[in-house]
Amino acid sequence: MRRPVTMADVAAQAGVAESTVSHVVNGTRPVSAALRARVLEAISETGYSPNTVARSLATSNTHLIGIVMSALTNRFFVPVVAAIDSAGRRHGYSSVLADSRDRVDDEADAVNMLLSRRVDGIVLTPTAGDRAAVLDKLAAGDVPTVLVDRFADDRFDQVGPENTEATAYLVQHLATLGHDRIAFLSGRKGLSTTSERATGYRLGLERAGLAFEQDLVCSGKSAAATAERSVSGLLARRNPPTAIVSGDKEMTIGVLRALQRSGMRVPDDIALVGYDDLDFGDVLQPALTVMAQPVSEIASTAVNLLIRRITGKAKAMDPQRVQIATTFIHRESCGCALR
Repeated sequence: MRRPVTMADVAAQAGVAESTVSHVVNGTRPVSAALRARVLEAISETGYSPNTVARSLATSNTHLIGIVMSALTNRFFVPVVAAIDSAGRRHGYSSVLADSRDRVDDEADAVNMLLSRRVDGIVLTPTAGDRAAVLDKLAAGDVPTVLVDRFADDRFDQVGPENTEATAYLVQHLATLGHDRIAFLSGRKGLSTTSERATGYRLGLERAGLAFEQDLVCSGKSAAATAERSVSGLLARRNPPTAIVSGDKEMTIGVLRALQRSGMRVPDDIALVGYDDLDFGDVLQPALTVMAQPVSEIASTAVNLLIRRITGKAKAMDPQRVQIATTFIHRESCGCALR
């Protein structure tokens, strides 16, 4: 019986150290193009294939999708990552997650790490700030990339929820209940989701015939603690709002804490609606009225676009910008039952 080909055999065939072969196979350290070519040729000649990674190196395809987003610090992205991974597996791809922590430097490190692992493509949720270095690198390297949730660069396919009309609808819904002092809790600056939802808030006021008042808008910076402080300030004013539109689920948690601390009851004392549903939004008392995001559809659309880029089926296709409709979930926190 012929003995299995080992990494040492590949090293001898290529005339390199065994550690060099290991670095090429596992992507653990940069290797010069010349050495890499020798190792790949030796792998091909010897038939060395300890696992799918080694075989994929010879074919320049790892069947790995890199995911870059702040999944460990932002509740919204946890189900997004799971949905992307599930969609990828249906196509025979596995996922590698690199958390960006919503910081530019960490995002750059995450992308570089994934490229060193030879992922076939990247699903990226761009952070706020100067993203040019990361996006320019991906564009220049012709790395198949899809931007998810946040629209940041038309050179790439981009998939996310519809934000403007959805937020406008929430405002109009409150206005039909007689509210004329509707506050808006805005997210982190520099994100398309934040600006689009802020635009929707003003659009909803305009359609309801209500004047825009700057003192009814505050920033929660897409964080529960900041949102709690901002809403506490709103409630302490001489003429507080009678209703609140929260710009995302993380901030909605902060709003609920602020209202609880103030002793205000929802919806008896103040109405509350939110963009994006909470995992437990339907079991809260009262249950939350929200605009829910189509997470599974966003993920499957993004993965389908990415695989078309990876396989070359979309070479002639211009970058796509896809916004997917949200779903209004009518529950109790808006106060309809009271009226």
